[in-house]
Amino acid sequence: MAERADTSSTSSNSPTLQLTIHHRGKPVTFDLPHDGTITDLAERIEEVLSIPAANQKFMVTPKVGMLKPPFQESPPSLQSLVAKKIVLMGSTVAEVASVDAAASRATSQLRKSTIPAASPAARARNSQQARDEAIYTFTTLRPLPYLPHPERSLAFLARLRDDPGIKATMRSHRWTVPVLTEMNPAEHTTHDSRTLGLNRNRGEVIELRLRTDAYDGYRDYKTIRKTLCHELAHNVHGEHDGDFWKLCREVEKEVDRADWTSKGRALTDQEFYDPAGEIHMDHGGWTGGEYILGASESNNSSSDRSSAMSRREVLARAAEERMRQQQRKAGE
Repeated sequence: MAERADTSSTSSNSPTLQLTIHHRGKPVTFDLPHDGTITDLAERIEEVLSIPAANQKFMVTPKVGMLKPPFQESPPSLQSLVAKKIVLMGSTVAEVASVDAAASRATSQLRKSTIPAASPAARARNSQQARDEAIYTFTTLRPLPYLPHPERSLAFLARLRDDPGIKATMRSHRWTVPVLTEMNPAEHTTHDSRTLGLNRNRGEVIELRLRTDAYDGYRDYKTIRKTLCHELAHNVHGEHDGDFWKLCREVEKEVDRADWTSKGRALTDQEFYDPAGEIHMDHGGWTGGEYILGASESNNSSSDRSSAMSRREVLARAAEERMRQQQRKAGE
């Protein structure tokens, strides 16, 4: 049964309509002005659920898609939304502050980490490495507080930040990224493709698709780490040209080499990147243009060489994934 929101602020003299939204798996029903718009809904949610309009996002199905304040000049009317399913994603100010505090504590703990005792020369090297790692890193980790279990996303982001291979390549290239955050799958999925990562303004913010499309878990760690390598290469090159792919492969090798050294050996002689059926799309080094692996030159600004290479990579990785699935079935 839907929870009934307080309606005391709605005038009893004006005609109203009932609109039900879903928030964190529970339906909530509001009495709203009959001639109102989604702006009225946002205001009532802020009043009743204490979720500021700036923190609200509405996934409306079918067809409409994602809506969030500030709305367009002619926002959708409430009457046009009554028959649709509306999922509210948003957190209260207190919840956002709690996640920010947890992220701050995690960053503070990283900075307070100590170096084990060693020889003078080793101590000097380790001291310099510690100083470099405090500079060339992801300054802030930011999960999305309105999605389930943001603390798990924070732990995932911390694992990426502290990955020996990622730390090594960040030091090597002297990269400092102010914000590493997760991506909301619902906002970056179309019928044709799904975005795995974004690099905004050459390393100001990197977003990664951590969660499954159904929000019921997290994607493979090494897949996400490889996406992070891709996005880090956009700190230098915005376009997917030959220089970009050269740097991207260099970063991937650096990360893998450091990872294998720390663990002693690789668990398998095969590498897997994109899960079957998944297409890597990102927005390069700036907010704006988009790129899809395997697309033709007419659909992106890459050269023929990089487009062809991307198609080969997609086909090879799809074949590897099929082989992995077959091996799993054979072992069952």
